[in-house]
Amino acid sequence: MAQNVYTVKQVNAYIKNMFTQDYMLNRIYVKGEVSNCKYHTSGHIYFSLKDESGTIACVMFAGQRGGLSFRMKEGQQVIVLGSVNVYERSGSYQLYAKEIRSDGDGALYERFQMLKKELEEMGMFAPEYKKAIPAYAKRIGVVTAPTGAAVRDIMNIAARRNPYVQLILYPAQVQGAGAKESIVRGIHLLQKTGVDVMIVGRGGGSIEDLWAFNEEEVARAIFECQIPVISAVGHETDTTIADYVADLRAPTPSAAAELAVSDHRQTQIRMQEYELRLNRLLTQKTETARQKVREYRMRLRYLHPKSRLMERQQRLAELEDSLRRLMEAKVRDSRHRLAIYMEAMKGLSPMEKLNHGYSYVENEEGNVVRSIRQVKEKLDIYVTDGVIRAAVESVREVRYGREDR
Repeated sequence: MAQNVYTVKQVNAYIKNMFTQDYMLNRIYVKGEVSNCKYHTSGHIYFSLKDESGTIACVMFAGQRGGLSFRMKEGQQVIVLGSVNVYERSGSYQLYAKEIRSDGDGALYERFQMLKKELEEMGMFAPEYKKAIPAYAKRIGVVTAPTGAAVRDIMNIAARRNPYVQLILYPAQVQGAGAKESIVRGIHLLQKTGVDVMIVGRGGGSIEDLWAFNEEEVARAIFECQIPVISAVGHETDTTIADYVADLRAPTPSAAAELAVSDHRQTQIRMQEYELRLNRLLTQKTETARQKVREYRMRLRYLHPKSRLMERQQRLAELEDSLRRLMEAKVRDSRHRLAIYMEAMKGLSPMEKLNHGYSYVENEEGNVVRSIRQVKEKLDIYVTDGVIRAAVESVREVRYGREDR
């Protein structure tokens, strides 16, 4: 008879499937004492839960860390919500944690979750209501206990980062009966003083120690405050309702001081950098302006009325010279033509005829004698070198070679 043979992988997968199909193991609360707790650099937490009868391996992956509001310690009693499943590689089962709360704090934790859900549904955690933290606060209000590490850390860091910042402390009661009323009074009073930003918080502790910052009255006072509020409650892993309502959450009071107080040394360095940049820009702007002035000066020199006048005077002088040359050429041409006309007229001049042995005659009335009918008693005969006065003895008419006496 043949036997079925399975691989280790098949067996582990089968067992894993059985765990997966078991509804109870998919959501189970397990109570026990923390043992071998290790916070891995990846953000995962590996630990074991044990009691008087046994041990179970547990892991909380980094993505589930929101379900843990405190730092687990060896020997601490906790209640873990998660699912039990098989890790096929080793064939071992373990508890995959989703939420972890301290045993004995269950009722407070449930109150915390209920109030958180209620305020979140009311919109008090909405980012659009968050006020910006001023970059250069001058007066900072602090609502915390007057003694303890929290206030000392805030004072030391503020003095180191910017000794010119004024801290106004409201010495509040931060735990026990009357704590929530004291914190609310501190918020209202500091708001009236007109501080630039407010730090509300305390050092770390158990959920009971921090419970005043989970009260609805404190949450509403922070939400309704007109001054930006930084929450600084407990250590980095502690989370309260005040953290969700505040305009900014700081993991510790020291971190809150870092966020609220600007570092004046860094500011000085930035101002020096701005000064250098401004000087460079001014130098560039000045040089650019000077270059433009030089260009405008050249353009003005070119477009100045005096320059235009001198240019036109020069043009007029050139036109005058050109006109003079044209006139001289015209005169020379006219003189040349006049000489030609004079030479032509010489042949027609009576005086010129006289030079060739001719003469002309005028009667007593000064008229040129062209006919014998114009002749009277005396005549003036013009020759080359003078005038002859003659008396008329007789005249005769001559026509075409014949004479009439």
